Amino acid sequence: MEDETQAEEEAGPAIQKRVRTSFARQGLMTHLGAHLAHIGPGRVRIVLPARPEVTQQHGYVHAGATSAIADSAGGYAALTLFDEESEVLTVEYKINLLAPAAGDRIEAIGTVLKSGRTLTVCQSEVYAVQPGGERKLVANGQQTLIRVTRPER
Repeated sequence: MEDETQAEEEAGPAIQKRVRTSFARQGLMTHLGAHLAHIGPGRVRIVLPARPEVTQQHGYVHAGATSAIADSAGGYAALTLFDEESEVLTVEYKINLLAPAAGDRIEAIGTVLKSGRTLTVCQSEVYAVQPGGERKLVANGQQTLIRVTRPER
């Protein structure tokens, strides 16, 4: 199981800024109330506080919200390894919902498994975190991303 206390390598300042700037432009992440908790080379962690607006009818964090932060965590993990002229788009992803997402927050950790010239494969793990810090794996996924040239703004 993922240990939040283990030392996580930080990405350089330029990559940190690039990822944070891109993340701030994501309307869905803003709408959900998600935020970046860690940006490292090939690894990104996104936190989503549990609140009524992101739950389903039983009070658990909705699978759509869980999947959205898992997708973004993997995408940004890939972006940390790309040059400045490149962006990333998800080609496909699969997620297994392993347990109800119940806790104070959920955390998605995206990790690059293989970064290629065109396609990159990432793994995502989503944990529900209890008030005392206990963590439970609630979802696991894999995604394929494509590197694209940054569009003109």
